[in-house]
Formats: sequence, structure tokens, C-alpha cells
Amino acid sequence: MKSERKHYLDNIRWLTVVIVVLYHVIYMYTELDYPGVVGKITNLDVQYYDVFQYAVYPWFMMLLFMVAGISSKLYLDGHTEKEFAKSRTTKLLVPSTIGLFAFGFLQGYVNTTLAGALGDLSNLPIIVRYLIFVVSGIGVLWFIQELWLNSMVLLLIRKIEKGKLLAACGKLSEGTAPAFVLLLFIPTFGAAQVLNTPIITVYRIGLYLFVFLLGYFFLSQEAVIAALKKWFVVFAVLALGLGIAFCKIYYGQSYADEPVNRTLLFLAFGYFASMAILGGMARYGDFSNSFTAWMSKRSFGLYLFHYLGISVVGLYLARPKLVSAPVAYLLSLIAGFAFGYILPAIISRIPFFRWAVLGIQKEKQDVQG
Repeated sequence: MKSERKHYLDNIRWLTVVIVVLYHVIYMYTELDYPGVVGKITNLDVQYYDVFQYAVYPWFMMLLFMVAGISSKLYLDGHTEKEFAKSRTTKLLVPSTIGLFAFGFLQGYVNTTLAGALGDLSNLPIIVRYLIFVVSGIGVLWFIQELWLNSMVLLLIRKIEKGKLLAACGKLSEGTAPAFVLLLFIPTFGAAQVLNTPIITVYRIGLYLFVFLLGYFFLSQEAVIAALKKWFVVFAVLALGLGIAFCKIYYGQSYADEPVNRTLLFLAFGYFASMAILGGMARYGDFSNSFTAWMSKRSFGLYLFHYLGISVVGLYLARPKLVSAPVAYLLSLIAGFAFGYILPAIISRIPFFRWAVLGIQKEKQDVQG
């Protein structure tokens, strides 16, 4: 039986991707010493607007994994596990593996050049350089790689738990759900302490697997969403307070790396902000119109290609100082959206590449997930 579409999930997804684009524009010119970005291009003593990074980073990917978990539940309500595995492999694994060889190496070239490592590769055979560009081009694709892994783990867990855990979560009431929202932060914090990859810190397997499963088993329940809607103001105020505290305490520190990204404050802010957004959007954002439908349909392509546009402007215009800092920011923002909308429109019309890069199959289905 096909589940009724939850428009608030679509709206969360595209709105969060737009925030990711804005985040990466700020990130490209951050005053923090991060490799592979242009870095500070202004004459400001302190770029106070960099606080935007701290205000969104702890929650936006956590939220996307929760939404993916909920969407997986909705998909599996009307499809077999075999269909789920095939769909996720085509949509997620293919673009983040084969797509790297077909197109993603271009992002790798830009990333390598931004990092100042291109000259070090000049004496290597061209095939070796190409393979290095492929690996360097993963960039934002880490998300769909990890999402595919989580999806496959979910299928394994379903075979083990045989619906018992899902049934237990289904017995929650609107009255008891808020207590579980609070209690489940404890294992969320614990999950964030394990299975974190060194150096490439975005792969937080423990944390993102747990919140994905949290979305599937817990947040997919109508009683839980009803409770989040009812208690939206409380969770929003809590998240706001935690966010202000996090930004104030850790501003100037490397928020994406250990130890900051494993602190109680980082995770509490990310977790409760995600809960507040889910509740708020379920309460006020569960609608669809021509604009939201257009944005939702193109959010995946925007996510895949926005960073290429931003980094190209950073490399070829901002770093050599061919444009002023304000113009660099503006052009980066424009390029992020332009690449994110134009490239998918072109690639989707090219045989093989539409499958390899975008994961588009011949048969399209309007399914939530």
C-alpha cells in the first residue's frame, strides 16, 4: 500500500540543501585554516558572518539522515526490500562510484588545485593523476555513499528484528513520545563517539547510522511527529539556546573536527535543532505548490553540483583576486545554484551519463525517499 506523501519531508530536504549551498559559500572563504578552500579574502579583522557555519553545521546533515530514514520507511511501506536495494543502489551508489569516474574527477581536479597539490602530481603518469582526481572528487558525495551504506544495514537489521522494534515504536503515544525524544539523545551522543574516520572527518558512521535508524523506526511514527508538532516551541527554544551557546563558546575553533564535533554541546544542538525543525515543518510546512515541487524535484542535482560551481569561482576568480571579495561571494552563490540546476538538466539528457552521474533509470516513480 502506497503511503500518503509527506510534503514537509520534501520541503525539509530542499530547504536544507539550499542551506548547504549557503554554508559552502561561506566555507570557501572562511578565516579558519581548512585545506582545499580559498580561505579569507576580505580585509576584515574578524569575519563575524562566519558564525553561520557554526549555526548550521551541527544539525543539517544529521537532519538529512533522519529525513532519509523516515523516507525509507515510507518507501518500504509500498515496495519490497529488493526494490528498495535496487533503487538505493542506482540512485546513491552508482553516482558516488561510477559517477566519480565519469564526471566527478573534474571536482577532484579543482579540489587538488585549490589544495596546492597539482604541481606535486605533474611527474606522475596521467592515469595515476586521473585516479587521484577521482578520489579527490568525492567531496559532497560522501553523504550519498554513507546513505547507501545505511540503507543496506537497514535491510540487514530488518531481517534480524523481523518488525518487532518497528511494532514497539508503533505503540508509542503522543503523550509518551516527548520523553523518548529526550532519552534517545543519550544513545545519539554515544553513537557520535564511535566509528569516526580519521582525517576525513565527515564520515561519522556511528552517528549518521544511528540517526538514520532513528528516523526509520522512531521518527516515522505518526504519534512521534504529532508530539514534535505539539512541543515545537519548546524544542525550538531549547535548540536556539543550545545554538547560541555553541556559537559563543566554540567560535574560532575547528567546529567540524575532533574534539569539538564530539562534544555534548555540539551534539545536543544538532539533535534538538533537528527535532525542532521536524516538528516545525510538520506543523507549518506540510504543503506543496508549484515552487516547492520545482525545488524538491531539483534538490538532488543541486546537492551534487553546487560545490563545483562555488569552487570554480573560488579557484579562478577569487584566489587570483580578479574580483573583489563581495563580488566573489556573490558570484560563488550564483555559480552554486547555476551549476546545481544547469548541469543536471544537461546530463539528464545524455545516455549513460544520466545513469552514471545522476542515477536516473528509464522508469521513473513518484516515491518518497
